[in-house]
Amino acid sequence: MMRRSDGVIDFGKSPKNLIPTDQNRCEQPFAVFHNLFANVFMKLRIGLIGLGDGWQTRHRPALRMLHDRFDVRAVFSPVAKLAENSASEFQADAVDGYRTLVSRCDIDAVMVLQGSWLGWLPILAASEAGKAIYWAGNLDFDPEKDQHVRDTIEQSGVAFMAEFPRRFAPATLRLRELIATHLGAPQLIFCHHRTPSPSNERRQQTKHDRSEFIELIDWCRYVVNREPVHVASTCHQLDETSGYRSLSLDFAATEKLPAVTAQISSGNYIQQSWQEAIGFRPPSAMQICCERGIAFVDLPSNLVWFDGAGRHLESLETELPVGEQLLTQFHRAVTSLLRNMSDLNDAYRAASIFSAAQQSESTGRRIAV
Repeated sequence: MMRRSDGVIDFGKSPKNLIPTDQNRCEQPFAVFHNLFANVFMKLRIGLIGLGDGWQTRHRPALRMLHDRFDVRAVFSPVAKLAENSASEFQADAVDGYRTLVSRCDIDAVMVLQGSWLGWLPILAASEAGKAIYWAGNLDFDPEKDQHVRDTIEQSGVAFMAEFPRRFAPATLRLRELIATHLGAPQLIFCHHRTPSPSNERRQQTKHDRSEFIELIDWCRYVVNREPVHVASTCHQLDETSGYRSLSLDFAATEKLPAVTAQISSGNYIQQSWQEAIGFRPPSAMQICCERGIAFVDLPSNLVWFDGAGRHLESLETELPVGEQLLTQFHRAVTSLLRNMSDLNDAYRAASIFSAAQQSESTGRRIAV
């Protein structure tokens, strides 16, 4: 083992009796030895698959700031020019396919940064190759149809992290602190997301809507810090491309905590000819009424809360950005001695609740979850 001048630990060739190999899998010293050196500073050698909407504003700045923890080795994008430009910036290789990327022996982890027609194929390929996975694509897991994806990840033994940016927003982290110290336990939560007119690709818009609701469900679960017991939902379709969905999550009371109701709504009910209205008085991302106060959250870093002492305005612009929070967590997950599959379980749990909400819409009944 030796440390290169750029900080990357190079394990070199490892003894055959320590590294199991087969014909379809390259030798990966990192996969075997990373637990032994979890306490040693190391760079993760990563490959990027797809460069989605969050690349310029979230992932690219975070990777540049965390250059001491991440070493980009290869980039694949369906848009070849985008892959070439990004690879040049990070002194990496632009490759012509995701399978080529995950099969490389100089890559420890892959970051899938865009949902596309490839679906879950990059996840499956990375799992089979023994690469840790950061998933920033759509969270549109189908609890039944996509069970094989979950099984493959669990059986592979790799670290997996789904991107939940709302969880790691500075305003959310501060809200959790306030609930524990000043505001008290949540009682009512309101999340309303007003979406712009849909794109021409209605199928892609539907996937986005589903993924958006799954993340909002997870956000409420994260803030309340326990599981809902019932969901009820209604959906109002204005036309082929516009509609509105509203669902209600019921969290049961415990011996020490009150019952909580979370109302989540989202829709693109504003017509294209009214586009100026979309940005007019946008609602708070979350409004939360607690035992001793109320808070209004505007992501990523603004929070206003009220209690008996009056109004408190907090701007958290100086806190660590969401992208850096997420990638720091991923680095910790990959290099930890303990394998944590909570992100995968949380994604499937939120997807299961959304499926129950769709069942509620079709039956007109509240569904136990």
